[in-house]
Amino acid sequence: MARRSPAVRPGPPSDPRSAPPEPRLLPDTAEVGPRGRLTVGGVDLVDLAGELGTPLFVYDEAHLRNRCREARAAWGEGVAYATKAFLCRAMAVLAHEEGMYLDVSTGGELHVALSAGVPPEHLVLHGNNKSESELARALEVGVGRIVVDSFDELARLGRLVDGPEHARGSAGPTRHRPRVLVRVTPGVEVHTHEYVRTGQADSKFGFSMLSGAAAEAVAAAELMPGVELVGIHAHIGSQVFDVGHFEQAAEIIGRFFAPLGLAELVVGGGLGVPYVNGEVAPGQAEWAAATHDACRRAGVAPDVRVTAEPGRSIVATAGMTLYTVGTVKEIPGIRTYVSVDGGMSDNPRPVLYGSGYEAFLPREPGALRPRPVRVVGKHCESGDVVVAEARLPADFAVGDVLATPVTGAYGYSMASNYNKVPRPPVVFVATGRARVVVRGETLDDLLRLEV
Repeated sequence: MARRSPAVRPGPPSDPRSAPPEPRLLPDTAEVGPRGRLTVGGVDLVDLAGELGTPLFVYDEAHLRNRCREARAAWGEGVAYATKAFLCRAMAVLAHEEGMYLDVSTGGELHVALSAGVPPEHLVLHGNNKSESELARALEVGVGRIVVDSFDELARLGRLVDGPEHARGSAGPTRHRPRVLVRVTPGVEVHTHEYVRTGQADSKFGFSMLSGAAAEAVAAAELMPGVELVGIHAHIGSQVFDVGHFEQAAEIIGRFFAPLGLAELVVGGGLGVPYVNGEVAPGQAEWAAATHDACRRAGVAPDVRVTAEPGRSIVATAGMTLYTVGTVKEIPGIRTYVSVDGGMSDNPRPVLYGSGYEAFLPREPGALRPRPVRVVGKHCESGDVVVAEARLPADFAVGDVLATPVTGAYGYSMASNYNKVPRPPVVFVATGRARVVVRGETLDDLLRLEV
C-alpha cells in the first residue's frame, strides 16, 4: 500500500539540495499532521520532544514490524535479525514476535535476548573472539547455532564439549551437541567503507577460502564428536547497495559449500539503506532472489536452508533522532554552525565513517531548505559533527526541534557517555501512542558504577 507523502511540496526548488527529505528516508507511518507538523505512528514529534526532552531516539513500531515481515517472507525460516544494529528488550520481543531469529555477538547481547524471553534455540551466537565463559553460557542455555570464527575458538569449544566437565567459569556439563556453522571469507571486496568490509581475505573475521583455511576448519569441525557441523556462514560487509556483490559472493561461497553436503548456508547481512536524498537501495526480496539464483547456479541443493542476517535494513529508517537547536554561530564567508544538544555520543557514525545524513525541522517537514549549515554536537571535539553538509529552512532558530532521519541503526547501539553526557531515551510510537522502551540516563546513572 502506498504511503502518504510526509509533506506538501511547495514547488521544485531552484537548487535540488534545498528539497525536503525524500519520503523514502522517513519511517513508514510518517505524515503531516493536522497542524502541518510531522507525525510518526500518529504521534506529533514536536509535542513528543516537548514532553520527553531531547535528544530522543524515536522508532516507528509499524515500520519495524513491516521490515521483519519482509525479511521473513524473502528468506523463510531461520532468517535472523542482527541485533548489533539496535537491541533492547522491546526490539528483541518484536523481532521474535514477527518470526525472526536473533543474531547476537557477545555475552551481553545474548543476555538481553534471553531476558526478553527469546527461545535460546532461536539465537545465533557470533563473534571473532568468543571467550570460554561466553561459549559456556551458550552451551548451558542451548543456543541454536554457534558460528565458529577461528581455530582458537574451535579449540575452546572442543575443550568445553569434549571434556568431562566444562572449563572454569561454566555452569556444569554440556547437555546437548551444539550446532555449529563455520564462518568463511570468500575474498570478495565490496565498495563500502573499509571499516565495514568483512568478506576480503585480509579480515579479522572467519576462515579464508583462498588460503585453504576454510576447508581445513570444516574438516576439523567434522572430526569433533562433541559438535554437529550444520553449515557455512559468510558476510561480505555492510551498507552494500549493489545486489551484484551479493550475487558474486553467493556463487563463490555456493561452489565451496555444494560438495560438503551440509544443510544450512547463511550469507550474513549488509543490505544498504539510503541515508540522504538521491540514494536508492534494493529490498529484501531482490537481495534474497539474487542470492538464491546464484546458489542454484553454484550447485547448492534445493533443500538447503539458505538464509541471511539483516540488521541495518530492518531498523535504520524506522528510527530518527530529535535534537534541540541551542546555538547558532555564523562565520561570514565560511559557514554557519548549528549546535544541538547531542552529537557523537548518540551518533558516532559521522566521525567514524564520514557518514552523511539529512536534517530538517519537524514543525514544517515540507519546507524548502535553502540555508547551508553544519550541524554539530556539544562535545569537546572539532570532529563532533552530526551532519557536515546540512540544509535547513531559512527561518530556523534557537529552540527549534531538529530531526535527523535514518538513525535507527548504530545510533543507540553505539552511544556512549563521552563528556559524561547521559544517553537519551528510546521511544516506540504506534497508533497514536508513545511508549518509552529504554529510559534516558540520569546524572546519578553516571555514578552508578563508581566505587
